[in-house]
Amino acid sequence: MALTEEAPWEGDARGTSARESALHDGILCRQSARESAARTYARALPIVPVRARGLTIEGADGRRYLDCLSGAGTLALGHNHPVVLEAIRKVLDSGAPLHTLDLATPVKDAFTTELFQTLPPALADRARIQFCGPAGTDAVEAALKLVRTATGRSGLLAFAGAYHGMTAGALEVSGGAQDVRVARLPYPQDYRCPFGVGGPRGAELAARWTETLLDDTKSGVPLPAGMILEPVQGEGGVIPAPDTWLRRMRALTESRGIPLIADEVQTGVGRTGAFWAVDHSGVVPDVMVLSKAIGGSLPLAVLVYRDDLDVWGPGAHAGTFRGNQLAMAAGTATLAHVRENGLAERAAVLGTRMMTQLRALAREYPCIGDVRGRGLMIGVELVDPEGNTSPALTAPADVPHTGKGAADAIAAADGAGAAHLTGAGHTDDLSADPLLGEPATTPLPAAPALAAAVRDACLDRGLIVELGGRHSSVVRLLPPLTITDEQAAAIVDRLADALAAVARTHS
Repeated sequence: MALTEEAPWEGDARGTSARESALHDGILCRQSARESAARTYARALPIVPVRARGLTIEGADGRRYLDCLSGAGTLALGHNHPVVLEAIRKVLDSGAPLHTLDLATPVKDAFTTELFQTLPPALADRARIQFCGPAGTDAVEAALKLVRTATGRSGLLAFAGAYHGMTAGALEVSGGAQDVRVARLPYPQDYRCPFGVGGPRGAELAARWTETLLDDTKSGVPLPAGMILEPVQGEGGVIPAPDTWLRRMRALTESRGIPLIADEVQTGVGRTGAFWAVDHSGVVPDVMVLSKAIGGSLPLAVLVYRDDLDVWGPGAHAGTFRGNQLAMAAGTATLAHVRENGLAERAAVLGTRMMTQLRALAREYPCIGDVRGRGLMIGVELVDPEGNTSPALTAPADVPHTGKGAADAIAAADGAGAAHLTGAGHTDDLSADPLLGEPATTPLPAAPALAAAVRDACLDRGLIVELGGRHSSVVRLLPPLTITDEQAAAIVDRLADALAAVARTHS
């Protein structure tokens, strides 16, 4: 099966001429002088892309890079895939209008038909779609507005470590916000479990916390308009939600009439080894937020939701650029190519292999605290192996301070009181509490400077990676789903070489 067509120049970097170097430096200098201080990727990745194909980018200075950022997960098929380019050219050559607001077009109809074919059948059978503004954050805003309109309620449930976008409503439900209308819940994870136990036990405690918060009349959290979650937290550090926990969230919300919103902006279109990340657990959400890869590298964001939620009036949510015909055509081609070529299953196989190799590296380098992910959404958390740690968990960062509900959640998990809990969610030494079973391995302190050094060393070796996580200490890999076995091995080799170089320097 031909996964992709690589450009003939894909491979190692060639020499840089003086002219190329001057062009490269001049463009970067002008960018620094003219663009805002809010620019992000440009600071960490001082490159000037001029050509790209598949996994590879060539810079203005002549250097070539393996791109494991993929437009923050947007490029499911890599750069300039032939099926995407053909779909775009077909629309351009047809003379069709490129700007259509929300009018019906053959291009939109084909996109919607292909998208619905990939959705969980129980949702697709009664789904409605809303085309939003061009970015995922616009679709998040629409989702929040939708569930508030449909339920007549205003509060929301969201999770520590979440990232849903940069507009006002999306920021409210992201991890760093402080909004009284949003109740923040613990998101289960193994390495930095907020309850200090990890595994199924930590997931159970997180679920009980949520259940108690909803049912305790004194928790201070009224019945919310909806719950929004990522099946795998991306910016939060590549943290996959346990399938059992996700099913539990679905049961909790469904029994209480709370719409469940799955943010699949980064996890969708085969990225995690299933077409949609919720497919792993069999969960069917009420609302799905989709963007990034669904546009085939071009700006597109949509909301798909259950028909009984479709209660808003005409114009309740709109956007000038929601009719992007080129993005819909590119998106249709991408969705079909991923589906027809089994690229989600391919991502599962390659991701497992890469994580196995990276875990072998972790046994060699103590600075690797954890390797985790799902499919081709992989995170390597870097830590300080000589840092001081304390087994005591005092007021864990991921456990919200919500009053009595905190103690009740822990107590409910074992049917007995938790003697170590007090007041506003404060804990003493939970890792020593016999009610919680064996504690997880105490995590070492995050090492953001080390992670930044590894990212820079990767760039020196022609590998583009991103950082994420609570302290920007997680090296994130988001390669295209079209990478070959050889390219997957090259990615791991270059990361391993960068780790070795940084480990020597820092030790």
